[in-house]
Amino acid sequence: MKALATVSILLFVIIFTGCDETKKVIDVAGSVQLTGSYTVNSINGKKLENTKNPTFTLSAIDNSFRGTTGCNSVFGNYTIDLYSINFGDLAVSEKMCMDKNIMNTERDFLNALNNTGTYGLQNGVLTLYSKTDRSVLLSATKDSNE
Repeated sequence: MKALATVSILLFVIIFTGCDETKKVIDVAGSVQLTGSYTVNSINGKKLENTKNPTFTLSAIDNSFRGTTGCNSVFGNYTIDLYSINFGDLAVSEKMCMDKNIMNTERDFLNALNNTGTYGLQNGVLTLYSKTDRSVLLSATKDSNE
């Protein structure tokens, strides 16, 4: 009976340790897949008409996020857990831009990042979805040079 209990515990540990390692591999693969530079096409379903659309770069090496809002610089980190993504505390420069449309786009862009829960990447288009209702918050095209 003691041997059966020991084997059961050992099997339980192996199964759950294996699942954890598999999840880590999936997370790293997702982060590597996301690595690259992007240009934002739409925020909250509205196509951007500005000439200074937000851009950003994701790096799997250190899970860093760097970009521009069209006016200010933004940087920070992101974490991935399967298909969920979270942008940590983002730092933003505080330059005032005179164009009200660019400032509104900046606000919407930062709000979209802060409210992101999951993501999808298909045919070079990254889509960020809301953590509350899975609505599309942001759509960005990956630079083709990568």
